[in-house]
Amino acid sequence: MSKKLYRELCAKEDSIPVFSRDWWLDIVCGGDWDVLVFEKKGGLCAAMPLYIPCRRIVSMPHYTQTMGIWFAGEADDTKYSSILENRRVICRHFIKQLKKYRTFFQSFSYEFTDWLPFYWEGYSQTTRYTYVLKGGLNDTAKLLANMSRQTRRNISRAEKLPVTVRRNVPVDDFLRIQSLTFQRQNKRNTQSSAVLRRLIDAARKRGQGDIFGGYGADGRLHAVAFVVWQRSSAYYMAGGGDPALRSSGAHSLVMWEAIKYVSQYTDRFDFEGSMIFGVERFFREFGAVQAPYFVISRGKPNLADRIRIKLKRIWKQKSE
Repeated sequence: MSKKLYRELCAKEDSIPVFSRDWWLDIVCGGDWDVLVFEKKGGLCAAMPLYIPCRRIVSMPHYTQTMGIWFAGEADDTKYSSILENRRVICRHFIKQLKKYRTFFQSFSYEFTDWLPFYWEGYSQTTRYTYVLKGGLNDTAKLLANMSRQTRRNISRAEKLPVTVRRNVPVDDFLRIQSLTFQRQNKRNTQSSAVLRRLIDAARKRGQGDIFGGYGADGRLHAVAFVVWQRSSAYYMAGGGDPALRSSGAHSLVMWEAIKYVSQYTDRFDFEGSMIFGVERFFREFGAVQAPYFVISRGKPNLADRIRIKLKRIWKQKSE
């Protein structure tokens, strides 16, 4: 019943982040998700989607930056102290329901700022960071002025080559460039490419996402970026550049063109953040504002749980 109510809410409520929307959860979680709801006066005033990869385990699915609690808006004249207390009541309600799970691990939106109810119940918290452009996405002069000199130089260099940015880049080409980026970083992509394919396909069909690519005059693909958007925000999901062509500055130009494109749909761009030094700097130098967000947890999956989750993922990947 809660899922049905939540799907109805998603169909009419623009403020629910894309990562918590039912269509997104269906793709990244499969059938392994549920939702806690808080009803008042006949309507939902809060909801908390949960990814449950294994019995009594709450975790985060692939390609999902944050989940956490969605709160309905308050009246403009509501006092801050009242908003805080109302939300704490809701948090306590959800925390009580979460007791049936042995472990809990979830990233909350940067708009969730009060984790004290979780702290008081013995939960732990780690702070992570994203970078966000808030407001004025259609003011290109201001955006350029706020960028670092290096980022502006990269964009200018790519434009002069010239590198041409196009949308509708084939998924296979995107995945090839992404894999080259992981190879350069000497890292293994632990997230499912099959899930990413389904997200790209669904976002394109819904008119809420696309792959941007920078092509050289010889037709070679220099850099790519997969971006999704809705009215409340756009999000940089994944991307990378061909290591052999990094000096072209194409990755900066691709991001810049993606930001300008999504300004027709939203006034906010979330780079999704990173704790990796070089990636963090790349995002920060676009002039975005640092936004801390909480990773809240309780307990840890034991060895048997981790094995079950891994085997389940392998089985799903083989069946896709």
